[in-house]
Amino acid sequence: MNVLFEERPSRHGFRLGIATLDAEKSLNAVSLPMIEALDHRLHAWQDDPEIACVVLRASGSKAFSAGGDVRQLAEACRAHPGEVPPLARRFFADEYRLYQRLHHYRKPLLCWAHGYVMGGGLGLMQSASLRIVTPSSRLAMPEIGIGLYPDVGASWFLNRLPGKLGLFVGLSACQLNARDALDLDLADRFLLDSQQDALLHGLVQINWAEQADSQLHSLLQALEDEALAQRPSAQLLPRRERIDRLLDVADLPAAWQALSTLKDDSDPLLARAAATLDSACPLTAHLIWEQLRRAPYLALADVFRMEYTMSLNCCRHPEFAEGVRARLIDKDNQPRWHWPEVTSIPAAAIAAHFSPTWEGEHPLADLSDR
Repeated sequence: MNVLFEERPSRHGFRLGIATLDAEKSLNAVSLPMIEALDHRLHAWQDDPEIACVVLRASGSKAFSAGGDVRQLAEACRAHPGEVPPLARRFFADEYRLYQRLHHYRKPLLCWAHGYVMGGGLGLMQSASLRIVTPSSRLAMPEIGIGLYPDVGASWFLNRLPGKLGLFVGLSACQLNARDALDLDLADRFLLDSQQDALLHGLVQINWAEQADSQLHSLLQALEDEALAQRPSAQLLPRRERIDRLLDVADLPAAWQALSTLKDDSDPLLARAAATLDSACPLTAHLIWEQLRRAPYLALADVFRMEYTMSLNCCRHPEFAEGVRARLIDKDNQPRWHWPEVTSIPAAAIAAHFSPTWEGEHPLADLSDR
């Protein structure tokens, strides 16, 4: 299952639950067995009065999690062309249920988000109540390169970024550093990669029966004070005004064109964003525009229901399987998109991604924001 679970005793009679993603070779890609194991154990810890706090972390120095295990999904899609494979129905339902439950977890849930934190890994991080980033953290939603779209609640958390930055992050697959994450409220604390043991040591010293919130705050504040000198410089907020101006357009083709013109720009971050579009999936760009348009007034449970519909439809259409082939399987980085031109994708094809692929009640109808 590639998840390790540990219960560490506290000095005051409680225990600390530690869940460690342990698939270092795949950069801790989130798989279905991982999702099921996390859901089962974290649910049990939530109901255990002796577990006071839960820490979610990962093995290896390179990544908390570089995304979901999309290779197996893409293989299932190729085996069921034009259909929704059973694996997709189960994977996305279980993943979104887990993340929704974690958003409403009844105990402190700390996520140590070091290294690459992408796609499903970023969704998992955003589900935690205390999100910790480090000098090595690189946050991104890179789905535009594989013909999927930013899911795992990104319709909700990208829409909460200021101005057009959420749209920019989705279209550009831009990697955010720790300062960006803090500036954009995608993280809560900045600690050094070397401070994880000190954090765990401090957590087991807390008396969770008396003023635990105050003690936890003091612990994190003291550790962060030691780390702040190594906080990186901001990338996105200083560029917000220009990005807002670029993407203040009426439709997605105009946004695509605005970014594409920046290939020779003197600003390397914006030039990289333009270069990303050279081989990016035009259909994904339309889905990003539409999901952000639809989601601002949706509750989180409704966001996950919308994304479940979108995800199953992405598995039914050819772009996702082709993107994974080009990026992760054959690695030729030459995806042959079914719709290669952003201006020629039928409106009906975009709308179809928001239409149910099942009969009757929504499979995630029981999700609740209470």
